[in-house]
Amino acid sequence: MTTYVALLRAVNLGAGSTLPMAELKAMCEAAGFANVRTYIASGNVVFEAEGSEVQVKAALDGKLKAYAGKGVLVRTAAEMAAVAKANPFPAEPGNRVVAIFLDEAPPKDALGHIHGQADETARLGKREIYVHYPSGQGRSKLAIPAARAGTARNMNTVAKLAEMAKG
Repeated sequence: MTTYVALLRAVNLGAGSTLPMAELKAMCEAAGFANVRTYIASGNVVFEAEGSEVQVKAALDGKLKAYAGKGVLVRTAAEMAAVAKANPFPAEPGNRVVAIFLDEAPPKDALGHIHGQADETARLGKREIYVHYPSGQGRSKLAIPAARAGTARNMNTVAKLAEMAKG
């Protein structure tokens, strides 16, 4: 079995868009996943499953879309650890840096299409876009068109999920 981390899109962003973590855990177990653990109420779940990332994503994505209209991104434990290690802003506070997870590699020109940039700095990863928000993400007007289909987690959460997935 492979250990995976699933990251839900658009969780806890407003009234009616929450998904109880107990429901998420039950969906994962119903899909046949083992050792299912959630982390904080923002759509993070670690589990073991047979099959490829594509198969695991398909099994969970369909259930989530039917239940709450939400999609999911999936990474293996090794990939999550690599995202944490590849943080291009390691000296910055973990709550001021996010990894925006994508299904595919971001376009090479993705950073050339951002707008609303003030003091933020962005860097491309393998299937992520990293952003440092010195003034905080809540105040930012930064828009990254290539990140629309993704979901962001701060580096504190990424590190915790990588640790949970390690064992």
